[in-house]
Amino acid sequence: MIPLQSAKYDVVVVGAGPAGSAAAGACAAAGLRTLCIEEHGTIGYPVQCAGLLSNAAFTECRVSGRAVQNKVSGARVISGKGSRILIDAKKTMAFVVDRGTLDREMAEHAAGAGAEYLLHTAVCGLGINAVTTRGPSGSAEIGYKVLIAADGPRSSVARMLGMERPPVFLAGIQADVPQEIDPRFVEVYPDASPDFFGWAIPAGPDRTRIGLCSRTNVPALFAEFRKMFSPSTVHLVTGTIPLGIMPRTYGHRTLITGDAAGFAKPTSGGGVYTGIRSARHAAAVAIAACEHDRYDDEFLSRYERLWNEDFGNELSLGFRLFGMRERLSPDDMDELVRALDDPGLIRTIEEYGDMDRPSAVVKRLLLNPATLRLLGPLARTGFKALF
Repeated sequence: MIPLQSAKYDVVVVGAGPAGSAAAGACAAAGLRTLCIEEHGTIGYPVQCAGLLSNAAFTECRVSGRAVQNKVSGARVISGKGSRILIDAKKTMAFVVDRGTLDREMAEHAAGAGAEYLLHTAVCGLGINAVTTRGPSGSAEIGYKVLIAADGPRSSVARMLGMERPPVFLAGIQADVPQEIDPRFVEVYPDASPDFFGWAIPAGPDRTRIGLCSRTNVPALFAEFRKMFSPSTVHLVTGTIPLGIMPRTYGHRTLITGDAAGFAKPTSGGGVYTGIRSARHAAAVAIAACEHDRYDDEFLSRYERLWNEDFGNELSLGFRLFGMRERLSPDDMDELVRALDDPGLIRTIEEYGDMDRPSAVVKRLLLNPATLRLLGPLARTGFKALF
């Protein structure tokens, strides 16, 4: 708790998800007085994530295995017309995790490094180098030198600063159902949504996590999709996925990270990897700003350079791929799935596929002569935008 009505920190982080705790932990470990503010009373809840993390994303979390529910080696893609392909790397490619457990462990590590946490507290105003909060104990004004916004797709900080938001927001619904699918593979249903896809994730014995995202009509789409699965529901959540990076991710002594900045991957909707990577870059800039006593926009702009050099091109390519996917009809999608059912193409995907950095496999596929079979459906999507 904050003992005084007015407190001063080097860094205030808003949001205690993976990005927020990664930023808070890095700043605290560097010796900065750091506070992380979380609007919910329990870190990690409500869960608004499919909980499927690539190997790289799980490594970035720097946690133990206690949140892991399953490990998968590949995916089965099933079109609405029944065409299917199986991609199996025959080694662990992703972890299925309990996000509540993972988020809490990351917060524990950050607190162990010296970060303070203030829960069940909302940021309701921004002043001159200070946030106004409202919580169980009333209101408080908390000063900072640098503010890091890790408060998700609806970022109250970005809105209060009047910063332009990401261009696309998808709505999603997900449910855990008492049903078991092959534990080795995630199932992807591209026609469950007209502009994204549906999924079924093996989340442990007798438990499958099903969901989908779309721009519109999500409840009706999900009601139809879930007819393929158990009618019982163990756990139901809804959420929002931002696609497309906001035009500017810094300003007014503030650095915007993770979903708040639109860093969710347009190819999968996942945001843990890019969220944590961006948070570490934000922490590095915040640490340097405090060391040099420089908080102007020119100094903070180096944050944008860092994340751009890291994963900016991947998100840009992903957003173009998302635009192409929106133009694929069910017939196009079925033709695409059948065209991909080629041993050489599947081997390429298995060897070079990367959930976080799709550019490598896209380039390899474009160099493969068998990719000519894809030109029919892709020609109707404006695929030249990839180049």
